[in-house]
Amino acid sequence: MRFWGSFLLVVILDRITKAWVLASFLLGESRIIVEGGLYLTYVQNRGAAFGLMPGKSWLFFISALLVIMALVIYNWRSKASPLEALSTGLIAGGALGNLIDRYFYGFVIDFIDLGWWPVFNLADSAIVCGGVLLLILVLLDGKREERNA
Repeated sequence: MRFWGSFLLVVILDRITKAWVLASFLLGESRIIVEGGLYLTYVQNRGAAFGLMPGKSWLFFISALLVIMALVIYNWRSKASPLEALSTGLIAGGALGNLIDRYFYGFVIDFIDLGWWPVFNLADSAIVCGGVLLLILVLLDGKREERNA
């Protein structure tokens, strides 16, 4: 249940925030949230992370679809721990959020701007948080296996 809960929560929040940005911002418009630290800036990312490889939307679309399918199948077939289910749900939900953008717009809507880092969105944050959590779980499991050997 944690997989589907985190998956749906990420997709819903991602769609709501992106719809708000589309309705409230002009392309390139920026608003200060915290002076010197947090801005909302509407940009269109036509590439991968950080805008790398622009014009390859079809590649990112197919990759995201494969990741989502693999994570759904993994959670359906395995007895994932609650934290594994949470982390994979975050990754899959973020991937679907950005996939929806690529399908309907041909680009990803980004708007969270720290000023010193490329602009990103809620889906990107979910993917990174889920990936970091999954990496920690894998590393901890590896250490546990080493102790038991």
